[in-house]
Amino acid sequence: MTQDSLIRAFQELLGEANVLTEAADQAPYLVEWRDKFKGTTPMVLRPGSTAEVAACMRLANEHDLVIVPQGGNTGLVGAQIPKNGGSEVVLSLSRLNKIRNIDPLGRTMVVEAGAVLQTIHERAEEHDLIFPLTLGAQGSCQIGGNIATNAGGTAVLSYGNTRDLVLGLEVVLANGEVWEGLRTLRKDNTGYDLKQLFIGSEGTLGIITAASLRLFPKPAAVEVALCGLDSPHQALSLLSVAQKHAGAMLTGFEILPKIGMQFSVRHQENARFPMADEHDWYVLVELSAGSKDIDLASLTEAVFEEAFEAELLNDAVLAQSNAQAEDFWRLRHGMSEVQKLEGGSIKHDVSVPVAKVPAFLEEAIAAVEAFIPGCRPVPFGHMGDGNIHFNISQPEGADKQAFLAQWDAVNEIVHGITAQYNGSISAEHGIGVLKRELLPTVKSPVEMKLMRAIKETLDPKALLNPGRIL
Repeated sequence: MTQDSLIRAFQELLGEANVLTEAADQAPYLVEWRDKFKGTTPMVLRPGSTAEVAACMRLANEHDLVIVPQGGNTGLVGAQIPKNGGSEVVLSLSRLNKIRNIDPLGRTMVVEAGAVLQTIHERAEEHDLIFPLTLGAQGSCQIGGNIATNAGGTAVLSYGNTRDLVLGLEVVLANGEVWEGLRTLRKDNTGYDLKQLFIGSEGTLGIITAASLRLFPKPAAVEVALCGLDSPHQALSLLSVAQKHAGAMLTGFEILPKIGMQFSVRHQENARFPMADEHDWYVLVELSAGSKDIDLASLTEAVFEEAFEAELLNDAVLAQSNAQAEDFWRLRHGMSEVQKLEGGSIKHDVSVPVAKVPAFLEEAIAAVEAFIPGCRPVPFGHMGDGNIHFNISQPEGADKQAFLAQWDAVNEIVHGITAQYNGSISAEHGIGVLKRELLPTVKSPVEMKLMRAIKETLDPKALLNPGRIL
């Protein structure tokens, strides 16, 4: 079948308006938000139901057509972008955006893959519940993409990764069959847990069309504080103090460098430093309590009283309102985006054992500064779970492309140090295209063999996102 004939066949399935062939219409689907990955496609498919996704895959399977599933296009490793100059077809899940069901008593929500994360938050809040997955891109990322990449975020410390928040899935397989796995059971020990195959698979094993999610009670009280200190070593000690006092009520612990704070204040509208003096490092601390009977303010005070006595802190500011707490978090959540306005940025999404974070930061910062004199390391992130976004901004006034041309060399340095600390080269962003060649260096031959066997079993024709992960 010719390309024109295929386009007409998909138009018959979805309607002409949902098969995009014009360059201007396709443009938002063909470039990653950092401009690192760009592609081309003969068409962008926009099915509006699981049945239409299944029909698309049956037609693709019949004609050996490669499909690239795409959610909100906020991924950072290139898995959602078609190859440049090829015939890969983008299948967007954005029209599958319904909240199918909310069960407040069972604390579950069934949503379609194209539902925006912020919308899920808002719908949960209507029932005094929360869906704890929290990301900087939550206003545009879609839950199907979050699940397909096993997104992390700032709440992992208390609630876990995305895979810990998913109870069931609905998935369209490569041949067009639909796996109806939308269970809402907390316990189901009946054989292989199939949903876990698709969570984190980056669209290579099936297309997630809906999910059953876990919800949690909305905290009755939340305390947010921004702390100024001298070093990550002090931050690690502060984490220990906070965990001792708060236990599971410690729901956020983010480390931020001074330069990252400066970037956020410089480029975010109405942003400002909450403290009179600047500090080399900052920690954003959040404590949450499920009951009003818990005196969270006194608990927070106890944490900082011990921290100041131990000389772990230079200063600390407690948010006096929800608005101020949101301002503190906005400085953190916008830290990736504002780096774009400072020129080229070479990025890493690594994790090391929590106790090793200070030593890793010390060694990695020194190594990249020695390799590129004048570069500006901006390491920040989830210190409570060991995940650091080790980003490096170009030297001021440097040539952006010349700086970015050193991406692979800098990756080798940072990932090499990560390996020395028994860490991971991808803590929460996935593998995609960006880290595909690195995967065999951190996975054993047995692991690679098993992954390929799973791929061949579920997608024997390699029609779903070939060349991603493997």
